[in-house]
Amino acid sequence: MLPLYITWNPSEYLFNFGGFGIRWYGMCWLIGLALGYFMMKWLYKQHKYSQEKFEPLFLYVFISILLGARLGHCLFYEPEYFLTSAKNIVEMIVPIRFLEHGGWKFVGYQGLASHGGVVGLLLGLYLYIKRYKMKPWVVLDFFGICSGITACFIRIGNLMNSEIIGKITDVPWAFIFYKVDSSPRHPGQLYEALAYLLLFGLIFFIYKRNPKKVGTGLFFGLCIFLIFVFRFAIEYTKEIQVAFESGLPIDMGQILSIPLIILGAWAIWRSKGKEVEIGA
Repeated sequence: MLPLYITWNPSEYLFNFGGFGIRWYGMCWLIGLALGYFMMKWLYKQHKYSQEKFEPLFLYVFISILLGARLGHCLFYEPEYFLTSAKNIVEMIVPIRFLEHGGWKFVGYQGLASHGGVVGLLLGLYLYIKRYKMKPWVVLDFFGICSGITACFIRIGNLMNSEIIGKITDVPWAFIFYKVDSSPRHPGQLYEALAYLLLFGLIFFIYKRNPKKVGTGLFFGLCIFLIFVFRFAIEYTKEIQVAFESGLPIDMGQILSIPLIILGAWAIWRSKGKEVEIGA
């Protein structure tokens, strides 16, 4: 009996009117950011921080994650393309592609790296914390509580785009990504989406039992450590994203995960035995 693989060939668009449409990928990003936004707003209220301090946060986060994720992809995965001409450098920042015979077209940001997004986020938060005199570990812990749900929806967006595909496999839940080929493959995006949803639930459960640990670094550490330990492991089920990775003992995603795993472990360790009064 042949395995019943899942055939996967969805439209990239949630809806499309003429030359204009809304892509599933963009919608998943929007949903993930919106859920993170409302949860962050709730956390600020629970811990008695004013809405005046909360309101500027989204702009810092959105811009820093987008720029970090974009630059991370270009510099870590395709430097041989993006750093070879002035036009290609422009394409790193502006979501266009210059055409061979002149002119350009809007293509969106085709390539975002989660590791770069984390680095961009940390830099954006540094600027926000400095400007609005927030306590660094409080803000980082808030993000540790919220980030899993946003990461989940981003990976669902990757699944809808049939990108970041897994290796060929014969497991019965394999997906056949028709936009790629006719081979059954690990749905690595789905593995990550489900894992990040579970990690979000776990961290939120720990938070509800220990709200005074906000400000110690525990939740930031748990988030970074667990997400990137899983990311390191799940890379073994994925195809390499760029050719140069085939010559490496571990792929670029795993290499970039190691310092974030160490950072998360250190944040968990430093939180040991600490508590912070709500509103303090």
